[in-house]
Amino acid sequence: MAHPASETAVGPMTIVATEQYEPESQRIIHDELAYHFLPAGVQRVVRLARWRPMRNLLIGVTEKTAHGIWGSMLCRKRYIDDSIQASLGSVDALVNLGAGFDTRAYRLPGLSAIPVFEVDTPENIAAKQARLLAHYGQVPATVRLVPIDFERQELAAVLADQGYRAERRTFFVWEAVTQYLSEAAVRKTFDFLAQAAAGSRLAFTYVRKDFIDGVNLYGAGPTYQRFRVKQPLWQVGMVPEQVAAFLSEYGWREAEQLGSAEFAARYVTPSGRTMPVSEIERVVSAVKR
Repeated sequence: MAHPASETAVGPMTIVATEQYEPESQRIIHDELAYHFLPAGVQRVVRLARWRPMRNLLIGVTEKTAHGIWGSMLCRKRYIDDSIQASLGSVDALVNLGAGFDTRAYRLPGLSAIPVFEVDTPENIAAKQARLLAHYGQVPATVRLVPIDFERQELAAVLADQGYRAERRTFFVWEAVTQYLSEAAVRKTFDFLAQAAAGSRLAFTYVRKDFIDGVNLYGAGPTYQRFRVKQPLWQVGMVPEQVAAFLSEYGWREAEQLGSAEFAARYVTPSGRTMPVSEIERVVSAVKR
């Protein structure tokens, strides 16, 4: 039986695929592959969104679950794309922890020149492989699809079996995963990250602890009810001001941290669009000392 968290991989990529109907000059993120990696039923919904009224309806329904979540997901993905692009030439591999239906390995210039390891639940990896076979006829030679149970298996051993070498300067992506894990599992992953080569990079997202604790819902009451009350899949949150110290425990230096205000200034305002961005989730980039 699939873990419930595996089912959440479709939502963010649906938003990205729908974004491609916006005028090219106003898109937050460019990803023509997103549509092709979605299940057939979801593709039908996305096709309807080519019409502005349907697109607005889809955005409106999503926004009712969490105000600003549409913009937040677009901006976090754009930021991680930009971070990877900026690092190319100074890293030797990319490891995507919780890759879901992410398309970066197949569309970002430069990633075809380094090994990419896409790590996720067995269910998501099987679905990803099916999408790749349908679209390309094969899994690209530089990509390794790595199934894992983050709670029970040793990440270092699983990656090593797939050819990963810890001495490589690596860009680690850990997007929209930490909240689904126990604190012990988060720290276990950081134990692995502590062994990364100096100069490695990390981009990860986290949900704010005050949201997890129900202290501040940031206009996202339905999301809180879904993930914390009805089916408590979200377990761990962080405090923005404490992230740097936490990273330092594992030999990482926080380079940058972005939330709603920074995303709006960097991506939304230059696009000429008016779009709220949620503060529930933040993104951090870090460098291995």
